[in-house]
Amino acid sequence: MPAKPKNPVQRRPQDRPKPQVWKLRLYVAGQTPKSIRAFANLKALCEEHLKGLYQIEVVDLLEHPRLARGDQIVAIPTLVRRLPPPVRKIIGDLSSTERVLVGLDVREAD
Repeated sequence: MPAKPKNPVQRRPQDRPKPQVWKLRLYVAGQTPKSIRAFANLKALCEEHLKGLYQIEVVDLLEHPRLARGDQIVAIPTLVRRLPPPVRKIIGDLSSTERVLVGLDVREAD
C-alpha cells in the first residue's frame, strides 16, 4: 500500500530555520532626513534582532536611478528583503519597529 502524502504544516516565523544571512537593500534618494532616519532605524533594528546575520546595501537612486526598476521601487525610502525568500518590501522611514519586524517576517503580528 503506498504511503499517504504528508500534510504540509504551516510554520510560524519563529519556528522556521533562521537563514545564514539576511540580505537587505535600502533604496534612498540622497541624504535627506527621511533617508538618514530610515538607515539609522534599520541599523538599530538589525543590531537588536539580527545581530551578525545581516547585510545592508544602500542604493542611492539619485546616483543609480536604473536600479529602481529591478525591484520595482515606486516610493522611497523602501527596504527590500532579498534573502531569505520570498522578497518583501517595506516603504517608509522604518520608525515602527513592530511593523518592520512583521514585514520582514522576523516576528509574527500580535
